[in-house]
Amino acid sequence: MLFRSKIPFPSHDKNAKAGATYVSPFVGRLDDISTDGLNLIQEIREIYDNYGYETEILAASVRHTMHIVNCAKIGADVMTGPLSAILGLLKHPLTDIGLAQFIADYQKGNQ
Repeated sequence: MLFRSKIPFPSHDKNAKAGATYVSPFVGRLDDISTDGLNLIQEIREIYDNYGYETEILAASVRHTMHIVNCAKIGADVMTGPLSAILGLLKHPLTDIGLAQFIADYQKGNQ
């Protein structure tokens, strides 16, 4: 059973008690209406851990790379989001600069 929601916490507690396999708060959509979607994930995680609920948290409507990182830190079990956000985890400007410098140094030493 999957429960999908854009509403605050109390319904998530009821669904966990009813045996839902997943609850799915829509992080990005909550952020769109000036509600802290990540805070909702954190509240759900804390209460599920306190009461030993086995329901997993599926963070939905994730919009960007930092949503992914923060959902992982908070303890979301699963995430859905765009490929661009996932690929963003593989790219960092300092990594790109460091790699370019490494290649340039290598080429200077092997000419």
